[in-house]
Amino acid sequence: MATFEEQLVEHRVYLMRFARLQLRSDAWAEDAVSETMLAALSKPQSFGNRSQLKTWLVGILKHKVIDQIRSNAREMAAPDHGADEEADELDKLAFKADGHFANPPGNWGDPQQTLQQSQFFQVLDACVERLPPALGRLFLMREWLELSCEEVCKELSLTPTNLYVQLHRARLRLRECLSIHWFGQHPG
Repeated sequence: MATFEEQLVEHRVYLMRFARLQLRSDAWAEDAVSETMLAALSKPQSFGNRSQLKTWLVGILKHKVIDQIRSNAREMAAPDHGADEEADELDKLAFKADGHFANPPGNWGDPQQTLQQSQFFQVLDACVERLPPALGRLFLMREWLELSCEEVCKELSLTPTNLYVQLHRARLRLRECLSIHWFGQHPG
């Protein structure tokens, strides 16, 4: 059986991917992940096997990423708005001219039961990674890091309206990806 330290190392690649997506700087991501690893190593008793190790580490990393975002706010790169055209096409496919969904969402069964399945989160992670970087970043900032809309708008230089539009687009893409890769429903 792997030691606690070896288990931490196994999750480093995932943590770096998560941190890079949020911070857009290899140096800042490395700092956040290193601080996460140090925090985990300094208090391994805090883990206590109450959740998966990866979940616990991401929880620590979320706080480290938020600290990095706040301390490096002036140096953060503005998001790439080049994905807007592609997202507009998705909106056209998803909605009728009257604003209603072109195809109503299918029956996804019991959402509470589905959310408890760890495989679902693996698929969700893959779907989030498929989002354009700007959409993925703001979605993670708002939904996973749980930053307020005001903080996200400030950090990414967005208006509240633009933030809500971008979040809507990210959620549509995630819904489509989950429909295909988790719920087995192909749009059409």
